[in-house]
Amino acid sequence: MEQVICVEDLKREFVSKKGLLRREKKVVKAVDGISFDVKRGEIFGLLGQNGAGKTTTIKMLTTLLAPTSGKCEVLGYKAFGEEKKIRSRINFIFGGEMGVYRRLSARDNLRYFSNLYLIPKKKQDERIDKILELVNLKDRADDLAETYSKGMIQRLQIARGLINDPEILFMDEPTVGLDPVGARMLRDIIRRLKEDGKTVLLTTHNLAEVEELCDRLVIINKGKVIAKGTPQSIKGSYASLEDSYVELVKGVSA
Repeated sequence: MEQVICVEDLKREFVSKKGLLRREKKVVKAVDGISFDVKRGEIFGLLGQNGAGKTTTIKMLTTLLAPTSGKCEVLGYKAFGEEKKIRSRINFIFGGEMGVYRRLSARDNLRYFSNLYLIPKKKQDERIDKILELVNLKDRADDLAETYSKGMIQRLQIARGLINDPEILFMDEPTVGLDPVGARMLRDIIRRLKEDGKTVLLTTHNLAEVEELCDRLVIINKGKVIAKGTPQSIKGSYASLEDSYVELVKGVSA
């Protein structure tokens, strides 16, 4: 399978100042030398606790944040330095309710983002209808987003993320805050995206979600990769992926 993401010894450091006069500098290693690759058509997971470095990693991959050092390539291009060759071919979905305009309808949201991506007018209506059907919003397409439930808002975010027909879709905690029914519906949509040939990279701390969806994953702890492989290979002889994960994190922290 073709490699579409390549990360080697990737690091991202932040410098903060502390003390009464804020003269003392402290270097925080948010991402500390991680390496992994993603194949075309995979659902790939970045698993870790809050603060593990997942969101920082996904920001570098989506060209929103420059790495301190290391290799970070998407679709064969450098995520920092060749970002213009990447941005039209990817998209990014946030967890929570950010990323859509609540005083516009679903259809008008998608028209707005279609225009930002310079999608020809003739193609917009057909693409919008197809995407709204995929995310089960066609019946509410002309209602204002402010009337939507949290799950519907998240489905609209996925629709927004698909409007440019991206080759890779990045998702940061896509089911956060959703009830079980809404989370199940989103997981079904993610599986359908894989069936359509999309590559999906998602960050999560939900172990059941990883085991259900991901072809492969890396586990990150304190900015470092502590395990990588398929959910089954990482689980190994443990009864569950959760047991394996807990033991891995305990071993690193000991």
